[in-house]
Amino acid sequence: MASNSGNDQSKPKGTAKRGFAAMDEATQRAIASKGGQAAHQKGTAHEFDSEEARRAGQKGGEAVSRDREHMAQIGRKGGESRQSAARANAAKNATASHSAGSEQSAKGGNQQGGKPAER
Repeated sequence: MASNSGNDQSKPKGTAKRGFAAMDEATQRAIASKGGQAAHQKGTAHEFDSEEARRAGQKGGEAVSRDREHMAQIGRKGGESRQSAARANAAKNATASHSAGSEQSAKGGNQQGGKPAER
């Protein structure tokens, strides 16, 4: 039997990142940006018009809405957010009205008995 002492077979072949994939994200972005700029200068870059963008967004929305569980999660999250915002507003308004009443009492404008204080 021949041994493969020179080949390490514990590592699958072809999994190492090479070329563009091996670069850090900032370098990838810089190179991609240059490519986009060149395409615009050359006049071959694709630009969405509003109608095409609308169709693309609609297609994406249809794909997402097929997942009913995902849509249910989104709805629950929105409801929780709205409910907590309403509670925060209610607490804020209660605090504001309480402090306004305290300011009036301190100035003598809101006294018991309904009679203004004599000065």
